[in-house]
Amino acid sequence: MKLPRSLLLAAGLSLVSLSALADPLVVEGAQVRAVPPGSQASAAFMTLRNPGERDVVLVAAESPVAEVSELHNHENVDGVMQMRQVPQVIVPAGGSTELAPGGLHMMLIGLTAPLVEGEPVEIELQFESGESQRLEAPVKRIVVEDEGNQGHGHDH
Repeated sequence: MKLPRSLLLAAGLSLVSLSALADPLVVEGAQVRAVPPGSQASAAFMTLRNPGERDVVLVAAESPVAEVSELHNHENVDGVMQMRQVPQVIVPAGGSTELAPGGLHMMLIGLTAPLVEGEPVEIELQFESGESQRLEAPVKRIVVEDEGNQGHGHDH
């Protein structure tokens, strides 16, 4: 009677695998900031929506375009806005969390290749539960009012 037991075990393992592959979040508007050639860092932005009944805790991220990926926030420290690494980002049950310029965001540090506007960047989100979720975010130009065009000219 080993056959039924092994079938049960195989069926149980396939159910575990399927639940581990389920995407815990809906990712909307994902994008990576286009930066000038030679830049060592960029940032990724997106809205994370949690349709589930439990909070989802994002604890890390990875991308092949960067040596290091970190979760960051901008905080007012003695009247000065400073970027600080945070250990986690909580996406509340039935709610959403925005990763956007000037707030929570993902830093891509030590870029391993130039980011090409319009090209997708692969990002893997890692959660406290041990699950992970892959997504692609296109490289987009994000214009900041005080940013000049110096160094962006192409003389051929």
